Amino acid sequence: MAKKNKKKKNDKELELEMRERAMVEGILEGSPDGVGVVVIRLDCGCRKMAAVSIDGEPASKIIMYRDQAESICDKCKDDQGAFIRVVTQFIHWQDPPPDQTQQEKISLKVLGAAVATTH
Repeated sequence: MAKKNKKKKNDKELELEMRERAMVEGILEGSPDGVGVVVIRLDCGCRKMAAVSIDGEPASKIIMYRDQAESICDKCKDDQGAFIRVVTQFIHWQDPPPDQTQQEKISLKVLGAAVATTH
């Protein structure tokens, strides 16, 4: 039984990643200057995403969404996804990604010193 529950959880996590990936690809398609997409996951399940340019400047508008929901949650409507509620943040780089030094500069500029991970 435990194995079956674990499989369901893994399937759900994979499904969420696939939807998130689709959003990232859509943002990159609409952002010709984008070299990556900043992904910020909040404790409520909502996400904030935006393309970033090679110099670390915004290359798209910020998009907030929640998987399988018509709109973002009430918390996010009130505080626009406050930094204190961030669970994970990273940059998903477009292929080919910038060199490692440039990735680090962009990450530092966009996410600050508390960078969790880059993908």
